[in-house]
Amino acid sequence: MVVSMKRVAAVAAVSMIGLSACSGTGSGSPAVPGETGGAAEGAGVLAKAPVAAAADILPGSTMEKIKQRGELIVGGSLDAPLLSQQNPVTGEVEGFDADMGKALATYIIGEPKVKIVNSASETREALLSNGTVDVVFQTYTITPERAEQVAFAGPYYSSGLTIAVKKGTTGIAKPEDLNGKTVIAGANTPAIPAIKKLAPQAEIVTFGSDPECIQALKQDRGVAYVQDETLLIADAQKDPAVEVVGSPFTTDPYGIGLKHGDDQFKKFVNDWLKKTQSAGVWQGIWKNSIGTVVQGEAPAPPQIGSVPGS
Repeated sequence: MVVSMKRVAAVAAVSMIGLSACSGTGSGSPAVPGETGGAAEGAGVLAKAPVAAAADILPGSTMEKIKQRGELIVGGSLDAPLLSQQNPVTGEVEGFDADMGKALATYIIGEPKVKIVNSASETREALLSNGTVDVVFQTYTITPERAEQVAFAGPYYSSGLTIAVKKGTTGIAKPEDLNGKTVIAGANTPAIPAIKKLAPQAEIVTFGSDPECIQALKQDRGVAYVQDETLLIADAQKDPAVEVVGSPFTTDPYGIGLKHGDDQFKKFVNDWLKKTQSAGVWQGIWKNSIGTVVQGEAPAPPQIGSVPGS
C-alpha cells in the first residue's frame, strides 16, 4: 500500500527521520557555500539560533580554529530532498541537515557561514579523519562499528528504513517480500545489512546517491529501493513514478560526525544541540524542511547519548 501522510505523522512523532545513505556523489566534488539561511523562513529561524559565550571557545580548540577561519566546513549532500539540497535558483543548500549546519556555524562564529563539501556515504570517515571537514551532517546513522572510526554527537534525529517501488508494482509490502528479488540500496548504508537479515535471498545492487538509486529503480535495475522513509516520501512526492509501500522496519539514530578522539569538540557540539532544542530552533528547522511533507507538530528530539556509539 502507498504510505499515508497521517501514518507518517504518527511515525514521526515517535521516531523521526533517517538517511545515512545515498548522499553526495563524492568527496572530490566542489565545495558549495550556504551562508545566509536559504528561504526566508530558514533565515528567520536561524536569527533565533544561540551563540556560544566567548568562554566556551577554548584556546587551541577545534571551535577556536573554526571561529578564526570564519566558516564551518560541513560534509554533506547537495541532492537529498528535505535534508540538504541545493536550490537551483538561489544556489543555497536547504533542508534539515543543511540548516542544522548553519545553526552550529552561528553558535561558533556568530553567523550561519558554512561551506558544504559534497560527500558520499563511503567517504565520510576519511573526510573527518584527514581534517577536510569539521563535521558531517548527512543523516549519519550511529553504529558501534562507525564509532570506532569517528565520534558522534547526538543523536539529533531518528527514523527507519522502508521500501519504494515503481508505481503499480504488486507483491511487495514488507522486507520478507524482497527474497529472491533484486533490491537497490545506497552504498555503505544500514539498508544493506537490514536487507541481508530480513531477506537473505535478495540480490543487492548499490549506488552512491539517492538520485542514482531512484533512477536505477525506474530503469528496472531492481524491483525495490530500501531507504529512509522521509527521504523516499520526498522522492515520491516529486516523482509520480515512485511510491512508498509498507511501514518502517528499523529504527536508525543519526549523529553529527566528528573527528575521532576530539572529546572537547564533542561535548561542545552536544551542549549546542541541547541549547538549540531548548530554544525551539531545532523544531523550527524541522518545520521548515521535513515538516513541509510530514504533517503534525515537530517530534521530540532523541535523547543525546542514548544509543551505543554516541
